Amino acid sequence: MLKEILENVRAKVPLIHCITNYVTVNDCANMLLACGGSPIMADDINEVEEITALCNGLCLNIGTLNERTIASMLKAGKKANALSHPVLLDPVGTGASQLRTSTTQRLLEEVRFSVIRGNVSEIKTISQGKGTTKGVDADISDKITDDNLDESIAFAKALSAKTGAVIVITGAIDLVADSQKAYICRNGHPIMSRITGTGCMLSAMMSAFVAAHSSNPTEAAAAAVCAMGLCGELAYEKVQKAQAGTGSFRTYLIDAVSLLDGETLEGGAKLESR
Repeated sequence: MLKEILENVRAKVPLIHCITNYVTVNDCANMLLACGGSPIMADDINEVEEITALCNGLCLNIGTLNERTIASMLKAGKKANALSHPVLLDPVGTGASQLRTSTTQRLLEEVRFSVIRGNVSEIKTISQGKGTTKGVDADISDKITDDNLDESIAFAKALSAKTGAVIVITGAIDLVADSQKAYICRNGHPIMSRITGTGCMLSAMMSAFVAAHSSNPTEAAAAAVCAMGLCGELAYEKVQKAQAGTGSFRTYLIDAVSLLDGETLEGGAKLESR
């Protein structure tokens, strides 16, 4: 499954419209190119409908939220819905401020999402309408572990049934679920949390995977999670050999995605289904 999904992304070269944050926008564009997709970063309200119409998928990331981009996200999201294009929401830091929380709720009310990807604190905020985060990171009290994995799976499946979206919760253990099934991925390395934007990059890449497999978004999202985590492991191996640091890790991570092949993904993925 994983090999076929990765190869299909590279064969189709899905064009992804990203309305994302300015902290990680360059890395998101490069990650899309590395995985086999193609990026367009456009957030002016006067062109978002035209750009979305040209593309195969839409990624909305609220990391550096402002009133101008809120309007653009709503307009682009509704256009993508009208065209039956997949839309991914990355609710960065929702729960940290009233603006982020209320904007996330408004987006969920007015736009149909194919996938919602966030850390566990962000996803809990979506479910409960309020929450706590540590800035844009997960609250330390929120964590998926083997002890609460069954409970977390049930929670994600219920939220998927409520929203109609595939729910992706990323952390030390990654969880991808729709209302009927779930995938658990154990790839990745702690160093991935020490550079800005690994979550944003994953959301952009996941948008390409889902756009290339719009009829099978759960498996596509799971493949993207595994690919990112595995490439984090491969990049860390290079960091160790080079006695390098986090700046080099960022470069090695994008390199690893660009060089990833289906056999390596199939062989290295730590994926199970429930």
